Amino acid sequence: MSEPKSPTPTPGDTYKGWLFKWTNYIKGYQRRWFVLSNGLLSYYRTQAEMGHTCRGTINLATANITVEDSCNFVISNGGAQTYHLKASSEVERQRWITALELAKAKAVHMQAESDDSGDDCPAEPPTSGQGGGCRNLEIQSTLRTLGSKVEDLNTCNDLIVKHGSALQRSLSELEGIRVGADVGEKMRQVTERATLFRITSNAMINACRDFLSLAQNHGKRWQKAFQVERDQRIRLEETLEQLAKQHNHLERAFRGATVLPPSFSNPALANKDKKGDASDEDDDNEFFDAMEDPAEFITVPADPKYHRSGSNISGLSSETGMEEQSVNFDEQSMASNPESPQPLELEPVRQRRTRIPDKPNYYLNLWSIMKNCIGKELSKIPMPVNFNEPLSMLQRLSEDLEYYELLDKASKCQSSLEQMCYVAAFTVSSYSTTVHRTGKPFNPLLAETFELDRLKDCGYRSLCEQVSHHPPAAAHHASSEKGWTLRQEITLASKFRGKYLSIMPLGSIQCLFDKSNNHYSWKKVTTTVHNIIVGKLWIDQSGEIDVVNHKTGDRCHLKFAPYSYFSRDVPRKVTGVVTDKDGKAHYVLSGTWDEKMEFSRIMQSSKGENGTEGKQRTVYQTLKAKEIWKKNPLPEGAENMYFFSSLALTLNEPEEGVAPTDCRRRPDQRLMEDGRWDEANAEKQRLEEKQRTVRREREREAVKAASSPEEAANEDSINDSPSKTDAVETGTEANEVLDESTHSDNYQAMWFEKLDDPVSGETLHVYKGGYWEAKEQGNWDACPEIF
Repeated sequence: MSEPKSPTPTPGDTYKGWLFKWTNYIKGYQRRWFVLSNGLLSYYRTQAEMGHTCRGTINLATANITVEDSCNFVISNGGAQTYHLKASSEVERQRWITALELAKAKAVHMQAESDDSGDDCPAEPPTSGQGGGCRNLEIQSTLRTLGSKVEDLNTCNDLIVKHGSALQRSLSELEGIRVGADVGEKMRQVTERATLFRITSNAMINACRDFLSLAQNHGKRWQKAFQVERDQRIRLEETLEQLAKQHNHLERAFRGATVLPPSFSNPALANKDKKGDASDEDDDNEFFDAMEDPAEFITVPADPKYHRSGSNISGLSSETGMEEQSVNFDEQSMASNPESPQPLELEPVRQRRTRIPDKPNYYLNLWSIMKNCIGKELSKIPMPVNFNEPLSMLQRLSEDLEYYELLDKASKCQSSLEQMCYVAAFTVSSYSTTVHRTGKPFNPLLAETFELDRLKDCGYRSLCEQVSHHPPAAAHHASSEKGWTLRQEITLASKFRGKYLSIMPLGSIQCLFDKSNNHYSWKKVTTTVHNIIVGKLWIDQSGEIDVVNHKTGDRCHLKFAPYSYFSRDVPRKVTGVVTDKDGKAHYVLSGTWDEKMEFSRIMQSSKGENGTEGKQRTVYQTLKAKEIWKKNPLPEGAENMYFFSSLALTLNEPEEGVAPTDCRRRPDQRLMEDGRWDEANAEKQRLEEKQRTVRREREREAVKAASSPEEAANEDSINDSPSKTDAVETGTEANEVLDESTHSDNYQAMWFEKLDDPVSGETLHVYKGGYWEAKEQGNWDACPEIF
């Protein structure tokens, strides 16, 4: 249920773009095409309706514009019309608010100018761009006229000085001459110079009069323009003050209120339902009603002084500059160095497949299977392959490496805080492949493995092994030539609640960097699959993740906001703050787990007002955000191929030389991929019956070993000790038939060993080596037969 993005409004007097308009509680926010022109805001269902059907129009000259939160705002003209609108992002909302305020100011100004008979612009409403162009031409003409008059004044001033000096000299000469024949000539010169001085003075006076007349004529218009700007500023200040009061009031009300219907807890939403658009279409997608937690912080643009070139505030230039250099370092060096080893590679990179057989369209009555399974563990529910996707859980774990480039970039970072941003983005990117993947992966068999060798393609290779059956647990190890190692051990706990399915990953993930010795660890959030019985399946991720650098004490707190029908925020939103060991915030991350993530450096932070619970919201002043991760587009026809990504399409591709326990050799999974689901279900039953046989054999051996009193005293240790048959115990959905006394917790994994990590203090399975050497030698004698 992703919301489509609206385009950025184009500059000018006419703005167009997509916004979401509140209709009612049944239909919620609906996507509409809005057009802002000539002080009027109109909306249509689609762009094609602009020529014939307008769904509504509001005059901004008499409207009040109010901002509700980061993405929502309200336009009302006093009760007759009220639009509750929602932008797809805070940046887009700010652009629309700016455009609406400017359009409102122009509408008010044009209305005031129409009452002035001395206006040069016509009184009728201007067309697009006409009002602003007329005013600009008028100002330019006035400035040119005044400039000409100033030049005239300067010329007259020069002439007055020149002729005044000449007149002064003539008068001095007249006083010094003797009475005689030259008196008449001197008097004539003085009279001429006096006449020139009088003419020049008159010209100066006339130029001053013209300048004063122009200034007086345009003074009234300029005064009105300044008054309009002043009123607009006051209006904006009042709007900001009102917004701050409303925000504080809503925050206090939210934290102090109990769980009530939205009409009681938020009167503004109740009013929206009365003003819904009757022509809007219904939304077939079922929503998940969740409480919306208030944001722990907000971000605002930093002061312009932080953007000055050459600044090195808190090591800014050294860190952000290193980021750009490190990202492009490899590409530049490979392009500029003709002796680079890459062109000398003799073996070409393998071309991997880009398609798998389309998913068959088989009907199955889900309720007949699920009605007796409510409240049970998912691993104890026998299910046909109709609900699966042709991948194992081990392969799904390996999909976390789809955006391995983030770890490559992180390994080159000089700053541990910047490296934390890339590691945090990597944790979010692992969920991007799940947005449409509603199929259940195959539960791995005990001792089942999966290798992903991309050493020649991408510089890394990984290995997964199912190390425990009850509870089901998988260990994963990946290493890269770029200097990083990823290891994780995941145990899945799941509950079917009738309407939705909750999957809680237990265990931790660790990432180590060779160059800096930084050691990171984090855990996964809860995955929820909605509309299990009725409606269209959809997936949501919710919870919080703390990524910790155990060497430096740095920490990144990520929050995955759960989807809520009544939320005004962006769906699938993820926010995070990177702090050092002293708790000082340095970076802010924001985005969505299904699309992209951005990060921005914090320049300054301040605490907001205390809430009802004594908590404070922090305000961060940040630099311009930079994109740190973006989801790769799905391949063409992905909707017919289980919505697999380009990497997922290659995971089950047959390869030579892999271990006999590799997922690619699993028969029921291979049959399902080929579209032979009936045969896949039969093969799945065969594997389940094989495990029942192994269990009965193990029980007989346990009874025989307990026949003597001494052995009976050690019965528990015998049952718990690892045996050869333990290696073929499976993690299929039929494990509800296995006895609790035959747990495989003590199974000795083939390629992993359980160790205590001295850095993080956690106990997990760590790769002990030997797999890749066995592959090179083709020696798989130690591997059990599990298929």
